[in-house]
Amino acid sequence: MSEQNPPAGAADEPRQAISIVSRAGLNDGEPTLAGTALRVAEIVLAGYRGSIDEAAALEGDDGRPIGEAGLDAAIDYCASQHCEQALRFCTGCRLRDRADGLDTIDDFLKSVAGVDLAGPGLRIEGGAGASRIAASSLAALVKSWQGEEIWFLARRLHRRLLKRRDPRKKSLAGAEGAIAPAIVLVGPQMAENIGMVARAMANFGLEDLRLVAPRDGWPNEKAEFAASGATYVIEGASAHATTAEAIGDLNWICATTARQRFMAKPVLSPEQAAAEMRRRIGEGQKVGILFGAERQGLENDDVALADAIVMAPVNPRFASLNLAQAVLLIGYEWMKESARATLGRVTTYEAPIEAGTMSRGEGPATRAELVGFFEHLEQALDEAGFLKPPDKRAHMIRNIRTMFERMEASPQEVRTLRGIVAALTLAHKRRRAQP
Repeated sequence: MSEQNPPAGAADEPRQAISIVSRAGLNDGEPTLAGTALRVAEIVLAGYRGSIDEAAALEGDDGRPIGEAGLDAAIDYCASQHCEQALRFCTGCRLRDRADGLDTIDDFLKSVAGVDLAGPGLRIEGGAGASRIAASSLAALVKSWQGEEIWFLARRLHRRLLKRRDPRKKSLAGAEGAIAPAIVLVGPQMAENIGMVARAMANFGLEDLRLVAPRDGWPNEKAEFAASGATYVIEGASAHATTAEAIGDLNWICATTARQRFMAKPVLSPEQAAAEMRRRIGEGQKVGILFGAERQGLENDDVALADAIVMAPVNPRFASLNLAQAVLLIGYEWMKESARATLGRVTTYEAPIEAGTMSRGEGPATRAELVGFFEHLEQALDEAGFLKPPDKRAHMIRNIRTMFERMEASPQEVRTLRGIVAALTLAHKRRRAQP
């Protein structure tokens, strides 16, 4: 692929159309931006360790900065791991080490002629490579031998770019069916706990946080710090003097507790409570959930204001949950039936997934691929003398094939298995050849 020509009149503007190429002879054939000698890894690391502006200011062969268009191209190539398809890897990237078979420190030591350790004054000899390397100590070598996960840094840099261009709202407000229960904390003692509650709320699409007489006052910076990114929940929280004031606009309220209150109220599990709240919200009602203070939970007067009691199935000898755990438990039950919920996060490079074995986009191997592996394995087992006695060979082969067929292996997994067989066969031949 090559760089596209800029439109007329754009000679002095940052290039707007840049593609990724792997040109042999340039940086040892590593992935570079078209029209430049800039390696993809070099651009990504400049943006991640420095700033987006610094990376966009890197100049190509024509002296013009690559701009955010060039930075986008490098990030997309790296984050999507296109290098694995092109078999062109950047120096210093862990994917290159994997492609070179350097999966362990032992593999690495075998790939070099020797290692000089300056600290202890030791030399390691005997590798098969031609080059020597130096390290301050064996501990430093162990920490640094393996390349960096540059594609992971590219994904982080991509998120920075998105936030810079159009700050993404983590809130689900405005989405279809986004009305959710209010979370009411009665007498919370520690601002840090409020922050952790906000984080749990954000995980499960809950945004309406109401505080009744928080001990440490409100607003509180400690809560925002503990929220770990759920800032919008903290910023939208309201403080009230009494429980009655906090729930004044709600139509239906449930109270969480681990103690039996001996009140004539419905007792619901978290799952039942979530279903009831969803039903009432569907009817246009506003609902909320009461949570008590960390030390003793809700007072009976607070529970008396509720329409129902929520009790979770717990160890009867250790039934107390901390505040954030209790909110998370209710939030999970609320969210799991929502069409907005996904298993794990979803980003530009991470699509929604369903429960089950992750295939990484590959289907199962074809019969031809499996049969090729079976024949390869059986030949190796014959040479090793494993398939004996002869009258049981056919039965043993059927069992071995059945065992591997249960894997529903992908094409890549079949290739890996064949590589394992080949490596073991080669090692066996070398041992037999030794005097």
